[in-house]
Amino acid sequence: MFTERQWVIDIPNPAGECIGFSDYKTCFSIAQIVILFGSCYKISRRRSGASFGRNIMTSVNGKTGRNDFCPCGSGRKYKTCCLPAKDRAFYLMKQQYLRQYRIRLKDPKDVEGIRSAGSLAVASLDYIAHHLAPEITTEYINSLIHDFITSQGATPAPLNYMGFPKSACTSVNEVVCHGIPGKRVLREGDIINVDVTPILNGYYADANKTFFIGSPGVDAEKIVSAARECLKRGIAMVKPGNTVGDIGWAIQEYAESLKCSVVREYTGHGVGYAFHEPPEIPHIGQRDTGIVLVPGMVFTIEPMINLGGPDLRLLDDNWTVLTVDRSLSAQFEQTVVVTDDGVETLTPYNLEEPLLSLIGGPATP
Repeated sequence: MFTERQWVIDIPNPAGECIGFSDYKTCFSIAQIVILFGSCYKISRRRSGASFGRNIMTSVNGKTGRNDFCPCGSGRKYKTCCLPAKDRAFYLMKQQYLRQYRIRLKDPKDVEGIRSAGSLAVASLDYIAHHLAPEITTEYINSLIHDFITSQGATPAPLNYMGFPKSACTSVNEVVCHGIPGKRVLREGDIINVDVTPILNGYYADANKTFFIGSPGVDAEKIVSAARECLKRGIAMVKPGNTVGDIGWAIQEYAESLKCSVVREYTGHGVGYAFHEPPEIPHIGQRDTGIVLVPGMVFTIEPMINLGGPDLRLLDDNWTVLTVDRSLSAQFEQTVVVTDDGVETLTPYNLEEPLLSLIGGPATP
């Protein structure tokens, strides 16, 4: 669009230098962030090929300016050698988001570590799916998951987390979340959510699925389908410039269109360096509200959808959460990262597969 002029934003950074971006899209995105945090900046449009001007891009307080020769001795300008604009922009965002929201943006090395943990989370869910059947206990499910995760050199994050006694959460029928594995026996027609979080090489990734035990009834199919579609629609809202409120809005609009309800009290959350980090990701919301999404944010989206009302009851174990009206509740969860141009799921499982593929037991041809 702007073929004859360039957009430039000059932002004083913590080192005392200024940063310029000749790309309009980058310039506009960074301007939004700078405006958000109230930093001083200057944005202008200049002719292509024109000098940026020593008055803006020169040394400040004795520091190397962007148009100065790079101190590394390459003979190239600093801005095109050891100070890439994209890296500097990410540095600015990391500092601002940590200070403003306590959000720790992840760099590519971190994302790769979380991706590896996410692959193990998905493998754990695939593994347990083949063992689900009527007449087994949730304790048996827990033991299988524990053994599988530890056999891969990882640690189950739920075990002993704030006193939680098991390696996975198993939430059956009216249990919304945080079900403690135990003596409960699965029956034909049940639904069960299995939630896993491995820690692999110091990185956490969180994922869950709801499965059918045997042939599902009409209500079971409806609520499992609704919860899975809610996750899909929430993920679709993740891209730079959108907000946390956009995610909740998409989930709430769809769930309530089916006369289902969305759990308010439990949310998605940041993850990666720890089990739970900022920000919270509510599954209800309004468009264009909340924290602006930027590249490097890693968090879970995990809508809990009830067939009946949203009211909940916490059992005396201080973990298990039930629907007050005893209606079915289902949940799906993935860990995602905001990328430069959209979203990547770090716990990638298929949200398009036939619904009945969620029936537990050995895979059929």
